[in-house]
Amino acid sequence: MIRSLIAGSLRVFSGSVARWQGCAPEPVQRVYFANHTSNLDGPVLWASLPPQVRVVTRMVGAKDYWSVGRLRPYLACHVFNAVLIERKKPTPECNPLDDMINALGERHSLILFPEGGRQTSPEPQPFKPGLFHLAKKRPDVQLVPVWMENLNRILPKGEILPVPVLGSVTFGTPIKLEQGETKPDFLVRAREMVLSLRQ
Repeated sequence: MIRSLIAGSLRVFSGSVARWQGCAPEPVQRVYFANHTSNLDGPVLWASLPPQVRVVTRMVGAKDYWSVGRLRPYLACHVFNAVLIERKKPTPECNPLDDMINALGERHSLILFPEGGRQTSPEPQPFKPGLFHLAKKRPDVQLVPVWMENLNRILPKGEILPVPVLGSVTFGTPIKLEQGETKPDFLVRAREMVLSLRQ
């Protein structure tokens, strides 16, 4: 009940519209990978999914952000079922890739931002290698590119109060790691797939 209320509130709050251009909203295992310009990105993408998909989809978030205060940890744990990763000082014992692989398990999907952090530029920065390693270790999981529009204008970096601007979340055609495809080539192609979804 709480998850449904929060999902509905996020959709109204952001004014976001979900556009399924390259795939259907089905409860199959996927990694939704998107551009990242706002702290709203993960929650709004999660809220854009239909209930049967949302319930098995986990947001990947930065532990240093989602562990601060009382509200963020509650939302991360009890609402978004988030996978909190160490992005600043990962160690062999605290490997973000292992956390994501374990979180996928046999039924879950993930929401991932391959740039590694929020950006202020209009285009995504080069993708970090996590998406490549996920594709290599879990070739059975669909990789769905997502373009998020205007979320940075609704809640700009450093701001607390939202601005009333309509946003959108566009889901593209799933991709996979091709045989013999190198890490740099795959990451460039994945980024281009996200960019191709811009309206």
